[in-house]
Amino acid sequence: MYAGLKNTPCCLCGRDETHTRIAVPPRALGLMENGDPISWRDVVGTVTLRFCADDWDLVSDLAIEMDAHPLSRCNAAHVSLDLREDHEALLSAVKGETDQTELESRLAAEAGETLDAVDDPYTEERDVVEAIVVLRALEELGVREGPGGGAETAVADDD
Repeated sequence: MYAGLKNTPCCLCGRDETHTRIAVPPRALGLMENGDPISWRDVVGTVTLRFCADDWDLVSDLAIEMDAHPLSRCNAAHVSLDLREDHEALLSAVKGETDQTELESRLAAEAGETLDAVDDPYTEERDVVEAIVVLRALEELGVREGPGGGAETAVADDD
């Protein structure tokens, strides 16, 4: 398995010193700058984004105050991710596409639980921001309905 960079810079400004990190579903790579060449179906697990202290304040305000995400401004070249082995190249065999729906459902459920506990003194701001980013990204990608829309909706993978 290929392991992407682990000590990545801020995905917004590229600064090496980072303050906070969040995890998003692999499909969110399609919302990021330079994310198109990366096959999100080949990502194993979540994609980790890191932010410097200055950008974290911006991301936090954007998520909490505006109920939005910064992914369109994040550089996919500055994320941390794991890619599955390329069986086609190594074994001359074709491996089926990775089903990301279970991971996306788990992340959405965890995000919902976090937002339900937003008034709990043990719920950290980082967790709230991550939950908002995950849910808004899944909504934008058409994987999940927005607030008031009801339950999650599974959508066929067209990427």
